[in-house]
Amino acid sequence: MGSKDIFDEEDINHIQSEYDSLVNNLLRCNNPGDRELIDKAFKVANEAHWNMRRKSGEPYVIHPICVAKIVNQEIGLGAKSIATALLHDVVEDTDYSLDDVKREFGPKIASLIDGLTKISGTYNKSASSSMQAENFRRMLLTISDDLRVILIKIADRLHNMRTLDSMPENKKMKVAGETIFLYAPLANRIGLYAIKSELEDLSFKYRQPVIYEEIASKLKLGEKKYMALINKFSLPIIEKLTQAELKFDITGRPKSIFSIWKKMQSKNVPFEEVYDVLAVRIVFEPLPGIPEKTTCWNIYSIITDCYLPKPDRLRDWISRPKPNGYEALHVTVMGPEGKWVEVQIRSRRMDEIAERGYAAHYRYKGDNTPETELDKWIKQIRGMLENPHEDPIEFLDEFKMNLFSSEIMVFTPKGAIVSLPKGASALDFAYEIHTEIGDKAIGAKINYKLNPINAILMSGDQVEIITSEIAKPEKEWLSFVRTSKAKEAIKNALKTESTNRIQKGMEILESKLAEMGVIPNTEIVRKLMQSYDFLNKDELYSGIELGTVNLDNLKKIIKKSPAKNVIKYWELKLLGSKKTKKDGEEVPQEQIDATAPFLLRENIENAGQSYEIAKCCNPIPGDDVIGYRSPEGSIIIHKPKCPVAIRIMSNEGNRIIPVRWAIHKLVSFLARISMTGVDRIGLVNDITNIISSELKVNMTNINISVQDGIFEGSIDLYVHHTQDLNNLILKISNVKGIENIKRVEDFSE
Repeated sequence: MGSKDIFDEEDINHIQSEYDSLVNNLLRCNNPGDRELIDKAFKVANEAHWNMRRKSGEPYVIHPICVAKIVNQEIGLGAKSIATALLHDVVEDTDYSLDDVKREFGPKIASLIDGLTKISGTYNKSASSSMQAENFRRMLLTISDDLRVILIKIADRLHNMRTLDSMPENKKMKVAGETIFLYAPLANRIGLYAIKSELEDLSFKYRQPVIYEEIASKLKLGEKKYMALINKFSLPIIEKLTQAELKFDITGRPKSIFSIWKKMQSKNVPFEEVYDVLAVRIVFEPLPGIPEKTTCWNIYSIITDCYLPKPDRLRDWISRPKPNGYEALHVTVMGPEGKWVEVQIRSRRMDEIAERGYAAHYRYKGDNTPETELDKWIKQIRGMLENPHEDPIEFLDEFKMNLFSSEIMVFTPKGAIVSLPKGASALDFAYEIHTEIGDKAIGAKINYKLNPINAILMSGDQVEIITSEIAKPEKEWLSFVRTSKAKEAIKNALKTESTNRIQKGMEILESKLAEMGVIPNTEIVRKLMQSYDFLNKDELYSGIELGTVNLDNLKKIIKKSPAKNVIKYWELKLLGSKKTKKDGEEVPQEQIDATAPFLLRENIENAGQSYEIAKCCNPIPGDDVIGYRSPEGSIIIHKPKCPVAIRIMSNEGNRIIPVRWAIHKLVSFLARISMTGVDRIGLVNDITNIISSELKVNMTNINISVQDGIFEGSIDLYVHHTQDLNNLILKISNVKGIENIKRVEDFSE
């Protein structure tokens, strides 16, 4: 809350100014009653949130007004969506009920708000491990009626990210992790490219503040130089486009910070070596009677007359638009001063779809327009929601899998195109064609060559599935399919088969007991489970049906007296998760204050609370880290950029706590460095001398290979702190012959 509770004149003027900024710049709100609906929604929201403040101290109603601006001016939705955005928090945060909304604004707006409202009041925490995941699934249920709820939710998340500074550190990490895990890919899938890029940048800013500021400062330092290059690059193109009598806009800018960082990671290069930092966009007005596609290729021809293109960087999304509806032609050319420049070519219609996604997509869609990939995706999500998983985290993972960040296009034997995620198998293709084909698949002909069903497909492959009537889904199939449709179908088939097997096993047992004149009861089932070492009766019945349980000794087993004092138990031990006194009495764990950083001390035995170093990302003292408080009680330390940590922050953000390293001088942590360079006699000796003799660092493993005079190597060593590691890397980088040395972030011991 802010420092003052009651609104004063300054607050009232601020609210009115923000609302005026909304209503004076309305788009697509020309129908009778639109303005009245928006004014009415604002009045209700303003009264409901009166004297309420955000963490930043500003009046709370500013938030829904800003969300409404994004909904209208950046996404392009109309009056009902604006009204929903203005009212989206009244049911959750005030005394205003959903029935009140329905009575005042009708069932449609009430339905949208219901989809947006959190369910903390009705949700049973014990039923699942993640409120966030269940909440997200509940929100997605409205996709079967109206996708606008997702668009408004994305707008809500964007404004929250823009104003995240006022939140406590652990809350920032939770929201930022959730944003990069779900909301940015979701915005991309619906076609909101500009919002997707901003969400990625903002999430990156809070998850990796040091790296973000480093790239941002380098971009700012080179801003004048970049703009001068873009102007110099654009002049000859502008001249030729004008001669061709085209109406166009040409703009230039550096790429987003997050996309630059991703390229640095994927190419393993520093900022200075990212070759296509600059991007130029040409948006043209279509010429009468000339298809947009033709004009795109004409502009491409003009650009490549001026500059030499990079052949492997042509991206044609006009012949085959992206699944989110995105259409454009991308070409990378060699610009002035030896700098690569990416040029995006779009029509005005394509540009609006690229910026406003789903909303613009349906504005241009006619009644007879063929079903797009976006339409198919929405159908898939509806299908998932009609048959939701019991575990919401599992559902969330399946949904995430549907946000294909990278896709391939493969062909059926008759030439029809099927879109699949990168890394999809022939079995994914089979299930995409039809569930029955997937269930009966035994192999595939890929480009006329016979392959197993787990063969990975490449873009452009032509695939024919080979089936057999006796084939059926196997549990192993789940390990190599990528699409949620395939996973869901396999799980359903296995579940059905398991249910049938249990039923048949039960009937076989009852028949055997009937022959002996014995009536089945729980005591007999318990004896059988104990004799055959089963944990539950379903496993027992399945074993009977499969023939793995021999019932020849049935009479002997049921006559056996129950063993006394025989107890089976399984105990999960977490080192340091609890302390015991000498007499065995358990000492309660230390309560953790989620607002203050948890101190990662050296002497964990006396620290009051244990912590574990995550094996997936191997953080060491000095790294940026977050803590995950596991259900068992221990705290697991991850790097914020670790994929496992991002998933946890999205699914179980309430368990994330801020952590901070104490000074570590005794405990050593395993780290790995990798090196490349030009081989010479004595090189390895120079490196090991620095590590062992000069810096007194213990090595645990060294692996070096040389081929054609070039050596590659990795060394595992124990260090106390990142400062030790950085010092070591600096020293070795000065050794003659070393071209590149870096820390390996992700490795297993």
